Amino acid sequence: MPLSTPPPPGHFVFPSLSGSLTLQKVTFMAYAIIKTGGKQYKVSVGDKLNVEKLEVSEGDTASFDQVLAAGEGSDIKIGAPTLAGATVQATVLSQFKAEKVTAFKFKKRKGYHKTKGHRQPLTRVQVTAINA
Repeated sequence: MPLSTPPPPGHFVFPSLSGSLTLQKVTFMAYAIIKTGGKQYKVSVGDKLNVEKLEVSEGDTASFDQVLAAGEGSDIKIGAPTLAGATVQATVLSQFKAEKVTAFKFKKRKGYHKTKGHRQPLTRVQVTAINA
C-alpha cells in the first residue's frame, strides 16, 4: 500500500510482518569527532573508550577541546580544523596497560635474536557531555 504523501522529516516508512506499512520516527544520536593522543574517535554521550594515557586521576573529569566535528543527524558542524569553543566532557573510569606486544629481531645464521616487550598505558573514559 503506497503512501499518498511523503513522510514528515525524521520519519521513515517500514514494512511490517503483516504486509502493511508503518510510519516510525527515527531519532539520530548526537555525536562528535574528537582528537586525542594522535588518534580520532567518533563519540556519543555514554560511550566508553580507551584512549592514550591522560594525566587525570580516576573519577575526575577530562575535557577534550580538539573537537573536529559535532552534530546530530543532518545538522553537523565541521571545524577548520577544530570547532571554536566546542568541548567533550568525559569521566575517567580507570588507568591501565594494554596487552603485551612482543617485538622479535632475528638475523639468520648469525646467532642474533632479541626479544623486547611493550605494554602501552591507556585510560578508559566514559563520555558524559558534548558541548558544541
